[in-house]
Amino acid sequence: MEKTIFVVDDNDTNLLMAEQALEGQYNVMTLPSAEKMFALLPKVTPDLILLDIGMPGMDGFEALQRLKADQGLASIPVIFLTGMSDATVEARGLELGAFDFITKPFSVPVLLHRIKTCLDIDGIVHEQTARLKRLQNGLIHVFADVIESRDHETGGHVERTALYIRTLMEAMIADGTYADEMAGWDLNLMVASARLHDVGKISISDTILNKPGPLTKEEFAIMKTHAQAGERIIEQIVTRTGEAEFLHNAKLFAGYHHERWDGAGYPYGLKGTEIPLQGRIMALVDVYDALISERPYKKAFTHEEALDIIRAEAGTHFDPKIADIFLQAQKKNRQLILPFSSTFLPPTEEAR
Repeated sequence: MEKTIFVVDDNDTNLLMAEQALEGQYNVMTLPSAEKMFALLPKVTPDLILLDIGMPGMDGFEALQRLKADQGLASIPVIFLTGMSDATVEARGLELGAFDFITKPFSVPVLLHRIKTCLDIDGIVHEQTARLKRLQNGLIHVFADVIESRDHETGGHVERTALYIRTLMEAMIADGTYADEMAGWDLNLMVASARLHDVGKISISDTILNKPGPLTKEEFAIMKTHAQAGERIIEQIVTRTGEAEFLHNAKLFAGYHHERWDGAGYPYGLKGTEIPLQGRIMALVDVYDALISERPYKKAFTHEEALDIIRAEAGTHFDPKIADIFLQAQKKNRQLILPFSSTFLPPTEEAR
């Protein structure tokens, strides 16, 4: 498949030379300014950008900073075109994330070689990244399945909460709820990391985890330790692997999904926005999944009854903004929720 290259330069001669040098080998799109480039980017995603530094208006450095700040554009490799042979300029460009520099007026063979090198390396990086993500997701699913296989009453809980949390986060993004905190979130990464929210249940004995009835006060106290245990397990993995970004979110989902907006939750008794956003989101979908399930000692609540409980506990158990978005999303996507069932302890206790 033919690669697409943007050439961004305010000089028409440079644009023409680049187009003539690259035509027949690449799909070339010439743009006279960085502003024009950003106007086109929502419609076309290039494989490489050749970017002039010294342009009126938005210069190359500012354009590169803006590209790298946008999660959807940050991975596009950029080669600077510059008439300046200055080590300080090159150092700044490399620090901002430029792949390479080509000095103008450029030699066609040098230009073609640099582009080929960049695209080859970028392709290898993307392939390796994709392989690592597939491995990561595979391990998550296996790990989540192992956890769930021990808890006989919560079959399908991980997959259902993954569906709900994606639906909820998409609705929050569309509404702009907590937009600053969610800026830059990779939705796929967040959903994957949320699958580990109950990883701490590994530390809970089968006797308590699979007790066919309500837990005693003492047993429930032990069950509640799974939140902090999940944090510790994930922290150990971080220490051994260095996978900080992905596991940072998993740790927040695991450690804070039983906190309550009013401060009456566990393990830390945090209140309001003291609770990490990941925990506040998971708290709601976890309880919803619990409400609409059946257990040996209680019947499942209906979808409508579950929504009534969430509505009633917005501002006490749940972040009211998140609860409102969830309730709105259920009206719009009711068919996504009703086919599933889940597990719950009575409202006087937390979902296990």
